[in-house]
Amino acid sequence: VPLHVPGADLAPTLQPQAARDDFRVGLPDVSAFPFDIWRRLSDRALRRVARQTADYADPQGQQALREAIARHVSFTRAVGCTAGDIVVTAGAQQAFGLLARILVVPGRTVVAVEQLFYPSLREAMLAAGAKVVTVPTDTEGLCVERIPPEARVICVTPSHQFPTGVAMSPQRRAALLAFARARNAVVVEDDYDSEFRFAGRPLDALQTLDRAESVFYVGTFSKSLFPALRLGFVVAPPWARAALVRARELADWHGPVLGQEALAAFIAEGHLARHIRKMRKLYGARRAALLDALARHGGGRLEAIPSNAGLHLSAWLHGPTRADVVVERAAAAGIVLPPLSRFALDPHVPDVPSGLSFGYGLIGEAQIDGAIQRLVQLL
Repeated sequence: VPLHVPGADLAPTLQPQAARDDFRVGLPDVSAFPFDIWRRLSDRALRRVARQTADYADPQGQQALREAIARHVSFTRAVGCTAGDIVVTAGAQQAFGLLARILVVPGRTVVAVEQLFYPSLREAMLAAGAKVVTVPTDTEGLCVERIPPEARVICVTPSHQFPTGVAMSPQRRAALLAFARARNAVVVEDDYDSEFRFAGRPLDALQTLDRAESVFYVGTFSKSLFPALRLGFVVAPPWARAALVRARELADWHGPVLGQEALAAFIAEGHLARHIRKMRKLYGARRAALLDALARHGGGRLEAIPSNAGLHLSAWLHGPTRADVVVERAAAAGIVLPPLSRFALDPHVPDVPSGLSFGYGLIGEAQIDGAIQRLVQLL
């Protein structure tokens, strides 16, 4: 079987450095990150580690970081947990791989994913030997009634569906948890960028609503801070924690201690909360400019999909031109963006929605209107 590298299908046709207008999704603006503060905290962490005895660290993650994460998600997402519930990972990517390792029986376990979904999670499940099936979504999120009854793992992005941006309704959340409880299934909740919310009250995380210990809550700092940090975490049910920690230990024993210690201090001293507030304002202005440009120039060809959170916005593409053709034309014109079909298990099946995704982490507010104008001209 040819090896499929997770994320490789996200690579744009045009090299990023040649792009004039970069709408790639999932990438934050690191130019505003307080690297001076991070450098100071890293130096302090290095001095502290140098005074400790030489030994391997805890595969579950540094205690200080797990305590900081527990306080952070309890406050920002009402996720009830303690430091003991958290397993620190090398980003969400490793979290998906570890979960696949402990939840999937090769050739037997049926894993349900949303029709359009983050490729890395899907690839991790496939690599573990899962039978992956897709489930449609609509304006309320995952269509729970369409989940196959034999599914034992359901992977969702309920707060900001990737890539459409739709939020799962309270009714669907309750139905999904009821399905998991009745079928003895588990839910993997990927809450990848809900820190950036621009309107309305955030809906409770599935982990917050769960009363049957069926939800694994996955978070990452790649969107709120920077991808190169490679730090994420899983809030795991008590019955699965030992297996998850053991899987982490067998994978790479533990992550870099210096980065964990620096991040723990960054969170504890309030720098993370301040940075998120600053970036929420910055991204909010770009999102507003994007919505305005789509409304003024879309001409019935591009219809923004309602979304109140995250680092990207998607739009339905109306008319005869295929989204992949639009993306190729745009790349030639210096505009980089993905079609929604790129996030499908099979992008060539007839029922894959036609649309485009617009990330606003890498493009300036002043560029957006002109970029959308040129894109619509290509249509």
